[in-house]
Amino acid sequence: MQASERPVAVIGAGAIGIISALELVRRGHPVTVIEPGQAGGEQAASYGNAGWLSCQSIIPPSTPGMWKKVPGYLLDPLGPLAIRWGYLPKVAPWLLRYLLGGCTLERVRTTAGALAPLQRDSLALHAALAAEAGVPHLIAAGGVVQAYPDRAAFEAEQALWQIRADCGIRWQDLDGDAVQATLPGFPARYRCVAVIEQAGRCRNPGAYVAALADLARRRGVAFVQARAQDFSFEGERLTSVLTDHGPVPCRAAVIAAGAWSGPLTARLHDRMPLESERGYHVMLPGTSLELPASFMMSDGKAVVQAMEHGLRIAGQVEIGSPDAPPDWRRADILKTHLGRLFPALDLSAARVWQGSRPAMPDGRPCLGRSRRSPDVIYAFGHGHIGLGSSARTGRVVAALVGGQAAEIPLERFDPQRFR
Repeated sequence: MQASERPVAVIGAGAIGIISALELVRRGHPVTVIEPGQAGGEQAASYGNAGWLSCQSIIPPSTPGMWKKVPGYLLDPLGPLAIRWGYLPKVAPWLLRYLLGGCTLERVRTTAGALAPLQRDSLALHAALAAEAGVPHLIAAGGVVQAYPDRAAFEAEQALWQIRADCGIRWQDLDGDAVQATLPGFPARYRCVAVIEQAGRCRNPGAYVAALADLARRRGVAFVQARAQDFSFEGERLTSVLTDHGPVPCRAAVIAAGAWSGPLTARLHDRMPLESERGYHVMLPGTSLELPASFMMSDGKAVVQAMEHGLRIAGQVEIGSPDAPPDWRRADILKTHLGRLFPALDLSAARVWQGSRPAMPDGRPCLGRSRRSPDVIYAFGHGHIGLGSSARTGRVVAALVGGQAAEIPLERFDPQRFR
């Protein structure tokens, strides 16, 4: 059997799973997607994210000095990052690795250098996919903005911006009256901004993933609505993925199940340090507020963006089990941010959502082969950059399945780096 004829099972129908399926079928592989929910449905992190295609998002969540803030995170359940007390014993080893992963600028630089190629050209790659799927309007150019209350807050992060510059990221920083002159109507709270013109955004992530899934179906990808549970092998060779609705025969498999990938890798003797970074969003359906730019609030760690179907603010980080009930007070914080920035907004019709980002402690996803068999490829753990990096990840997955060289270096994403 030629490599291009290997039947492949893709576990997960989020952005990474669906784009992987598209790239695999493009290269001649028969593909089946296994997913208990609907592609683009509300159960997926892809549905509820901020929609940024942000080439500058290469800094890991943990940076030097964060360890000093951990007591505050534990004491304040409504801070920008919270850790549920009851979950602390389980998450403590992961949290230590998380803090160590960004404890020096050199470690941050290493992660940024790995992530930059994964994020590069994300706008162009997604624009091409959206055009193929017949939804070009869902991918928008025009850049994004990172906003700071004042120059001092921006300069406090200069070491991180220098790392971005060293990785090829370019931006325009505006200060004082230049913000309003360039971005009329931008929230007056922010007096210093960085405009990243090479970045872009998705105007409806759920609809975008659903459209890509429809494209995959038209190109012959099969979909099985089931939950993957285990794998069947003959020696080292994969023969099927076992689901709660029976086996799915295949000769290769891709685990792209996001925050739910851990139990599957454990069946392959890889106990990965994968945790759930639970995020929230607030949507104001039908709100036609004219924003001069999509922006991230440096002081609120949230993104505000005009979507196809209304206004969204998305953010917050809560470390806890993906199965734990939401703490909707965290969504209320996002509402408060919107009310302060735009006092005229009517928040009475706001809709809230909570989902789980798959997070590795060093801020880098797992892209590579399983320990049990080279037939099983891992593609999960992208944290805050899942949508943006999904286009490049899908191409990498297809290369790995086909036994070809990936188009970016993969050493820093090796799933076995935690052994």
